[in-house]
Amino acid sequence: EEMGKPLGFHAGFNWGDPLVGNTNRFLVTHALGFTIFNAVNICNWVINGLPERFPKLKVVWIESGLAWVPWLMQRLDNDYKMRWSEAPMLKKLPSEYMRDMYYTSQPMEMPDRMDALELTFSMINAEDQLLWSSDYPHWDMDLPSVIYDLPFLDERQKRKMLGDNARKLFNIDVTDRYPNYQPPK
Repeated sequence: EEMGKPLGFHAGFNWGDPLVGNTNRFLVTHALGFTIFNAVNICNWVINGLPERFPKLKVVWIESGLAWVPWLMQRLDNDYKMRWSEAPMLKKLPSEYMRDMYYTSQPMEMPDRMDALELTFSMINAEDQLLWSSDYPHWDMDLPSVIYDLPFLDERQKRKMLGDNARKLFNIDVTDRYPNYQPPK
């Protein structure tokens, strides 16, 4: 926080972890591992009051996709309303802290129902908080088209998610390289 730099959590699975040890296919390990371990980390981060303790610290959740975030927001809010005494530092609902955090797109889930993805984008405030990421050269990499081809986004939103949100988060000055650059309004 003192340095003015964001903190990134890149979850991954640990083959020695009991949860991963209970899976017998890489598909299951990959689908759950990145998501579950970032879910545990974000729960601890929020419920232990770290957003209140470090209010200016920007946090990025990396390489977990997005589908798990709305589920966890709802689940944490529900439990917090019943057991708020276990999170005395919180001044608002867990989902409100989570909406202020940043998420990377990769690997972006592409559901059969586009309205589900649109609702996910709304719940996480994707216009301002989503950072496109490729994870190149891994087999599950995302091209920019995963954002660019989404029918529910306008050009300004796409531009923000495909680079401007990251430029702003990391305080990157591009005017020396692109003198005519204008950030999206």
